[in-house]
Parts: sequence; structure tokens; C-alpha cells
Amino acid sequence: MKTGRKISGGKYHKSRKSKKYEQAGEPRMVKLGKEKKKKLKMLGGKMKTVLLSTSTVNIINKKTKKSEKAKIKNVIETPSNKFLARQNILMKSAIIETDKGKARITNRPSQEGCVNAVLIG
Repeated sequence: MKTGRKISGGKYHKSRKSKKYEQAGEPRMVKLGKEKKKKLKMLGGKMKTVLLSTSTVNIINKKTKKSEKAKIKNVIETPSNKFLARQNILMKSAIIETDKGKARITNRPSQEGCVNAVLIG
């Protein structure tokens, strides 16, 4: 049978429409550029600061166990989608080129207000 239909052929009808809090929000893509942030209202009156674009990253060096700020030069590779690297979009597990060396992004910049990365190579 076709999906969304009863065995008799009749249609299933929704009991109600979706509420505003159940609907998906707009996808945010963090681009490489001048720093730009936005505050969003969340459930329970909370506020979330999201990143829209940035040019700095917090890098953690595994050997020295210290963190420092660095400037992002370019996005080299994005494992989830190769076309996003061409557009210089920052997302989790993307490999970026900084003035300290190559690094992999370890957080989700579109959900948080910063970009964190770990040095590789």
C-alpha cells in the first residue's frame, strides 16, 4: 500500500498542526570573515549566542596543554561536504589553516558562540 494510507485506502489525518517550538529553525552556516554574532531566544527564557561569521579560533595544543587564539587563513577540507570548504564555511571536523598551523574544529560553531580547534600534524 501507499505510505500514509490505511489498509482500506483512506487517508490518515493529523490530530493537530505542529507547534512553533517543534518546528526546525533555519540552518546557520558560519562563514570566514569579520566577527558577527546573534542572540536567539530559547525555551524557558534563555538566550543563546550563535556565531554567523568569525576570523579567530581558540586552538588547544595537545603537547603543551595550553590554549591560544589564532587567526583563520583558509578552510582546507570539510569531510561532510567538499563544497562547503570552497565557500569557507566553518563546521565541526573541518580542517582549517591558521597562523599556528593546521587544526581541526572540535565544536559546533553554529550552536555556540566561538570556534574551538585542536592542532594536527
